[in-house]
Amino acid sequence: MGGHREKDEADSDAALLRAVAGGDSAAMAALYDRHAGWLHARLRRRCADPEVVREVLQDTFVAVWRSADAHRGEEAGGWLWTIAARRLVDARRAHERATRLETAPMDEAPSGYAPAAAAPSAEERVLAGLEYGDVGTALDRISPELRDVLRATVVDGLTTRETARLLGIPEGTVKSRAMRARTELRAALAQLNPSPLGGPA
Repeated sequence: MGGHREKDEADSDAALLRAVAGGDSAAMAALYDRHAGWLHARLRRRCADPEVVREVLQDTFVAVWRSADAHRGEEAGGWLWTIAARRLVDARRAHERATRLETAPMDEAPSGYAPAAAAPSAEERVLAGLEYGDVGTALDRISPELRDVLRATVVDGLTTRETARLLGIPEGTVKSRAMRARTELRAALAQLNPSPLGGPA
């Protein structure tokens, strides 16, 4: 039953995006009402500044309005999150540049000097480790559909239901992929860091 509802929502999202591409503002409002809540929640998990989150959410839907015709039929939630995640990265980079410019003493700084960026938060260090350390390398070794489930549930902290909606798959599939992803991730990490004695790690 849940699979039919999710398929109907996916079909409805695709129809809304086609209507938005045609300039239908009512379709845009319906798309916003359906997706803004979970997008906002997911952005808040990645950024503590509510003003940045509001701006990124607004920029995301402006981008959707302008480029809905670029949607090629992939799951709408995933497409929207890709846009939002890129906007969040852009916003963070702009904030870092502005902070560096504000804190650089103009008359004392040597040419080409850039002060050190503020120390990353604990969450940012963990996320960087997930993206770039052994865990990131191991994540790259598992299949994309399993990786997407792990990122949504572990990194973004989404519930099974939210992950199902984001990825356009049934909740049962989210659960089974999460179990398989953890198993494959452990195996990939074991290959990256074998036990020095050859025994179990």
